[in-house]
Amino acid sequence: MCRNIRTLHNFEPHATSEEVHAAALQYVRKISGSTKPSKANQEAFDKAVHEIAHITQHLLESLVTQAPPKDREAEAAKAKARAAVRYGAA
Repeated sequence: MCRNIRTLHNFEPHATSEEVHAAALQYVRKISGSTKPSKANQEAFDKAVHEIAHITQHLLESLVTQAPPKDREAEAAKAKARAAVRYGAA
């Protein structure tokens, strides 16, 4: 369930609100054990996603680093190469 949570800090361009929301959604899904909450839990689920996305955005804005920003395309290529080694090239 949590494979879609990616490192969001120190990338250029910065993480979008959609990326932050997607990470928050995956986190809430993981800890709740539910990918689709019941109608009774939908409001609490949505509120948790919103609050976690909000605080995550604040965290990302507050973090500092001396390392140069990473390039998204280069990191994606590295991940693809690791996957090819791990799972075999298709």
